[in-house]
Amino acid sequence: MFFSTIGRLVWVPLAFVISAAGTVFFLVFIAKERVVEAMAGRGPDSASLGAIFDLLRQGQVLMSGLTIVPAVLVVVLGEVARIRSSLYYIVGGGLAFAAVPLLARYGQAMPGASISSIVPPTLVWQVFATAGFLGGWVYWFLAGRNA
Repeated sequence: MFFSTIGRLVWVPLAFVISAAGTVFFLVFIAKERVVEAMAGRGPDSASLGAIFDLLRQGQVLMSGLTIVPAVLVVVLGEVARIRSSLYYIVGGGLAFAAVPLLARYGQAMPGASISSIVPPTLVWQVFATAGFLGGWVYWFLAGRNA
C-alpha cells in the first residue's frame, strides 16, 4: 500500500507532463500548418503577416503559468474523486485547454474595448479544444484509468 501510494505520487505528475507535451506538440504542428496556409494566402481567413507576428508574441503569454491551472484542476479533481472515465478526462482536457485563449488575454482588455476584441475566433477555440482532447486522452491512458 505504501509503495503504491509513493508510485502514484511519482506517476501522476509524470503522466501530466507527458500529456502536456503531447498537447503542445499537437498545437505547434496545427498552428504551424495554419501559419503556412495564411502566409501562402490560401487559408480560410488568410491572415496577414502582421497577424502572424502578433500570434508569435502571444505565444509568450500562452506559456505562462496561468494557462495551466484549468488542466491541473481537472487532474486533481479526477484523482481525488477517483474518476476512471475516459470521457471525463477527454472532455475535461478539451474544456480546460479551450479556456487558455481567454486566460491568455486576462487583464489585457482596454477600457473601451468591445467583446469581439476580447473573444478569440472560432478556429482558435477548435484547435485548442482538439489539443485538449488529445491531452486528456493521453493522461487518461497513462494514469487516469487507474485512479
